[in-house]
Amino acid sequence: MTIQKATLKDVAELNKLINSAYRGESSKKGWTTEAHLLDGLRIDEETLNSYFEDINVVLLKNIDGHGAITGSVYLEHRGPKLYVGMFSVSPEFQDKGIGRALLLAAEKYAAEINCATLTMTVISTRTELIDWYKRRGFEPTGEVLPFHEGTKFGTPKETIELLVLEKHI
Repeated sequence: MTIQKATLKDVAELNKLINSAYRGESSKKGWTTEAHLLDGLRIDEETLNSYFEDINVVLLKNIDGHGAITGSVYLEHRGPKLYVGMFSVSPEFQDKGIGRALLLAAEKYAAEINCATLTMTVISTRTELIDWYKRRGFEPTGEVLPFHEGTKFGTPKETIELLVLEKHI
């Protein structure tokens, strides 16, 4: 397992990985699918490209021994906190420690940029995912946000709320 910063040349492969982890038939092979909650894509190449133009955003990638990207995470420096989002592990490689390794890399990056808190949002009905994050030290803040407006990040099949979770490091 090797975790490093993603680059612009990784956009096509990241796009495929992230969408396969969240939506469509391939996502149903893993336990992190949102296909039952949202239609459409999780991300597109245009949006991914824009992240590389934002000085506050870093994408980390996990690569296997053949150089293929098997996991990724979006990190955004938001003042005293580091936002962790779009956390993705290929459905074929889930339950192999990649997610844990990416979270540890996010914590390391947070320390490097002097952020003492990791923050994230998780769909409130995703109890198994919330429990996974709790086992890694994240706690609900009590804040609940509406799902993103528009269809850029998918079309909800039902009303979706996002719970804010944080971990102090």
